[in-house]
Amino acid sequence: MDFNPLEMFSNRAFDLVNQALSKLGTHTRLSIEVPPEDMGDFAFPCFLLAKELRKSPVEIAKIISQSIPKDKLFASIEASGPYVNFRIEPSELSRITVESIMEFREEYGNSEPTGIKINLEHTSANPNGPLHVGRARNPIIGDTLARILRRCGHEVTTEFYVDDMGKQQVTLTWGVENLTQEGEIPEKADHAMVWYYQEASKQMEKPEVLAEINAMISKYEAKDKNIAERVQANCKKVLEGMTRSLRRLDIHFDSFAWESRYVFDGSVERVVEKLRAMDCTAEDNGALYLSLEEFDITGQENKFFLTRGDGSSLYSTRDMAYHLDKFVNYDRAIDILGEDHRLKAKIVGIGVNLLGQEKQIEPIFYSFVSLPEGKMSTRRGRVVYIDDLIEEAVTMARKEVDLRRPELTEELKRGIADAVGTGAIRYNIIRIQAEKQIVFKWEEALSFDGNSGPFVQYSHARASSILRKASPLKKYDTAKLTHPSEILLIKILARFPSMLKECGTSMACHPVAAYAFELASTFNQFYRDCPVLIAEPELKDSRLALVIATKFVLSNTLDTLGIVAPEEL
Repeated sequence: MDFNPLEMFSNRAFDLVNQALSKLGTHTRLSIEVPPEDMGDFAFPCFLLAKELRKSPVEIAKIISQSIPKDKLFASIEASGPYVNFRIEPSELSRITVESIMEFREEYGNSEPTGIKINLEHTSANPNGPLHVGRARNPIIGDTLARILRRCGHEVTTEFYVDDMGKQQVTLTWGVENLTQEGEIPEKADHAMVWYYQEASKQMEKPEVLAEINAMISKYEAKDKNIAERVQANCKKVLEGMTRSLRRLDIHFDSFAWESRYVFDGSVERVVEKLRAMDCTAEDNGALYLSLEEFDITGQENKFFLTRGDGSSLYSTRDMAYHLDKFVNYDRAIDILGEDHRLKAKIVGIGVNLLGQEKQIEPIFYSFVSLPEGKMSTRRGRVVYIDDLIEEAVTMARKEVDLRRPELTEELKRGIADAVGTGAIRYNIIRIQAEKQIVFKWEEALSFDGNSGPFVQYSHARASSILRKASPLKKYDTAKLTHPSEILLIKILARFPSMLKECGTSMACHPVAAYAFELASTFNQFYRDCPVLIAEPELKDSRLALVIATKFVLSNTLDTLGIVAPEEL
């Protein structure tokens, strides 16, 4: 575990350059860059040394390259203008990469345990109805990032923060207790609850209904256990439906944190009292607020309210108590949030730091998914639920399976359709950078060609098919892998660990999808250019080893994306 072929080569290049620099009498160390493909694999720019050595960068590059002895790991070490370029020896890259994949297999690309504990909160949707596609990015980004960070060696706990004290949840409970739903009631509780919430919201136009709901909210805030039990019972029904939907996308939670806990245990009250004593807060008609001007936050409003006029807390105040609790047990707190939460997230971070916590909350914001006709809205009824999306995707995948593989058993067809349909959804959403908007289009999400989940899955199935037809591999010689398509494929396989580390550092998921597509495309090119099963025996065994290595990395990549790696399609 924690073996990185490219890192091994780059470390050796660093050592060689540093030895040359020591001979020149300098302690300055050069940075490393990735040059254009035709220039090599690593490049060291020499501009930094010009003033110190009183020579031109071009001359310095020549001196350094000429003083470095020949090394078996590199085919060439040459000066190119002001750069020292290293080109990896292909046979060494092939040997080291394939052997390391064969050794580590499913663990290839993983880092050693860091001991860092991370709380990664995602989804945390209001439990008053089913999840819709507009916010589908949240659980998919959250789950994928958790998989990346775990592969980077961190201890990750995924958590759903249940907003059970919000007005929406109390409104839902009032609806369940006072309204009767007629006609056919949906089987899944989260879908069944939509009607109660929407009808109760309409009833709130009546002053007496609004008064009842507000009274329930006040009692709940005052720690009324009866109200808490009634509201939480409905929340749990909705959560069961939500999590059941997400399980179909292989998304699971390690824990659930209930917002009400921080009111009932006094944490929120302590937060409010500490903030009340600070100079940066004041009151307006009994409502405590944070003065934003003191934190260089400008806009139409310069007051961020922390309580209502009656002293009851607001969502952000409870969120501060929640995050303070996170940092008691975790080294890092990462939140996946919609772009509409930027200001609130900033205020919560400020509040947590004002209250004595030095650690910083790490929010990751994403743009919402919209339909071609506009933004999705549950209240307006213009929405596509994740359940509908999954069913449609699986149905379309089944049609493809029936067309391509009519000879398969019903059980196999059903399993493949489910894997391909859900894989198409996850891939289509994760391949776009989180900050960029997605206009959801069925034909793109469910495409089975090009840059899509099914395309990558098909490449894995192709590798599996080749290996089923071949005799068991006994021995191989990677030195025989000299074709340009073989070398290119090996270079991409070698890059997998570095790609994962970069994603873990930047907390970006979309490069994993880009890598998956590049690897699948390059493997298909190798398959076209380099016959495997009909090659002469020794070359055949070497190419089979490359197919095995590719299958492992494709599988590891798909697993990181939360997508099934099928043995056949």
